[in-house]
Amino acid sequence: MDVTNPLLYALPFFLTLIAFEIVLSVKHDRHLYYWNDFFASASMGAGATILASATKLISIGAFFFLFEVFKPVRMALFGYETLGWAWYTWIICQFLDDHNYYWYHRLSHTVRVLWAAHIVHHSSENFNLGSGIRNGWFTLFYKPIFWLWMPIVGFEPIMIATCLGIQAIYQFHLHTKSVPHMGFLEKFMNTPRQHQVHHSCNFEYLDKNHGGFLNIFDRFYGSFLHLDDKIKPKFGVIHPPNSFNPLVIATHEYKNIWKDVKKSKNFKEAFMYIFGPPGWSPDGSTLTVREIQRAMNEEAQLDKSKLVS
Repeated sequence: MDVTNPLLYALPFFLTLIAFEIVLSVKHDRHLYYWNDFFASASMGAGATILASATKLISIGAFFFLFEVFKPVRMALFGYETLGWAWYTWIICQFLDDHNYYWYHRLSHTVRVLWAAHIVHHSSENFNLGSGIRNGWFTLFYKPIFWLWMPIVGFEPIMIATCLGIQAIYQFHLHTKSVPHMGFLEKFMNTPRQHQVHHSCNFEYLDKNHGGFLNIFDRFYGSFLHLDDKIKPKFGVIHPPNSFNPLVIATHEYKNIWKDVKKSKNFKEAFMYIFGPPGWSPDGSTLTVREIQRAMNEEAQLDKSKLVS
């Protein structure tokens, strides 16, 4: 059994749950699934799976390379070659994996060129287990970078790869509206209700709840937000691809970046259109999420002060 790729063994389970949710939706919520959208998600997921077979070999190879190269350094500085395979090392590795995932995910929302790759996952206007497999193709090329420090400090490469797989398996079930409030677990675990916030394009909800299986890093770094029962989530993105063609879904934001870069007046503007936050513009004609949310908060405070006075 290839323990570094538990997703391979979870795939039949995923497909079974998707089929079950589709059957339930026919009776209880006919608007939960649309076939053209579902087939687009399935196509994106299949493409990502094929690409992952190649990028996985490269990333694990890089993990092994760094692990071996830095062995003498670890021995000289810390007196050990490896952190080993103890049960508590697995727990620490999984915990740090979630921290890595948080920053990979958060930056994929706040750096436009990374958002161009990640927007694929958010492009569906439906929130279901089918949209959970709508994975970007180009995220696979930069995601492992956030984990490269772990083999350097001595975590076993196979352990790192396995924790990445466990992380991915957990996140699948987050993409459903069928799971109710999970009580005490909501305090530290990432749950489907919290992930609804993350997939919403309501301005109040944007760029929140980036965690993997924990929400403690969102709470610590100030990006956590509960689902407000008064604000119904609207799923999707502000500027959708308006297409069910997988190639369009995978590349449309890169085309938008290129259009903006071509109209840049200088290097700084071109740089910001690529590496700045989505929505950045030199003249304020378009706004970033933070700018929009700041304006909304200021307006709310102004309305509140008027009511008090």
